[in-house]
Amino acid sequence: MDQPLHITVLGSGTSTGVPTIGCRCEVCTSADPRDNRLRPSILVRYAGRGILIDTTPDFRTQALRAPIERVDAILYTHAHADHILGLDDVRPFNYRQRSEIPIYAMQDTLDAIRRVFCYAFEPEPKQTSIPRLKLHPIGDQPFDLFGLPVTPLRVKHGDATILGFRFGSAAYITDQSDIPDATKEKLRDLDVLFLDALRHKPHPTHSTVARSLKWVEELKPRRTFFTHICHDLAHATTEATLPPGVRLAYDGLEIVVEQGS
Repeated sequence: MDQPLHITVLGSGTSTGVPTIGCRCEVCTSADPRDNRLRPSILVRYAGRGILIDTTPDFRTQALRAPIERVDAILYTHAHADHILGLDDVRPFNYRQRSEIPIYAMQDTLDAIRRVFCYAFEPEPKQTSIPRLKLHPIGDQPFDLFGLPVTPLRVKHGDATILGFRFGSAAYITDQSDIPDATKEKLRDLDVLFLDALRHKPHPTHSTVARSLKWVEELKPRRTFFTHICHDLAHATTEATLPPGVRLAYDGLEIVVEQGS
């Protein structure tokens, strides 16, 4: 594996997005485009393929804005609304690619997707189009996507266990409130690490900026990008306080990750 990864941040915001509906705070009314944050997702492009992590309620807007040319697979971190509700909008990729799209997630996440998008899995013929999907349950074992090794990463999201993913020398983790020691061992020798850093004030199911900085100090990735950011954090002023090698992600950010052979 020696081709570079191209990562596009499709969304860097929290579950409500930023601006938050009805809010007139400094960040929600900011003129800095980096303070406009759709729900959290990334696109990983490798060897001519496009791999999504999560399909947010903003997916159609994200796909047009990027723009996304292909969706060859989707990885899901968990089944909360801000991570799955854009799944129906993959239908144009089914048309263009003339194939099903494989989705990879823990079994409980796949079960939730089956419930929410039940029409996509019913056996009866439909008179209208539906997303064409192939479900792949995953656990802790690494798997291959088009020559790219993918390692699932178990993290805590409050009381729930959800997934992040490592692909080559990059890893994407969002919504984490804690990182188990076994997962930390899979996060060594990284070029790029994404971590949730919701705000400064503690939250029961998300990390703070300070806590995520402690993980950065422990894991020592070369570059870190904080994501799943709420309207408490203005991009420019917050980023100015971060140490070298740590930045806030923002919608539209493009990152190239060189891979070893």
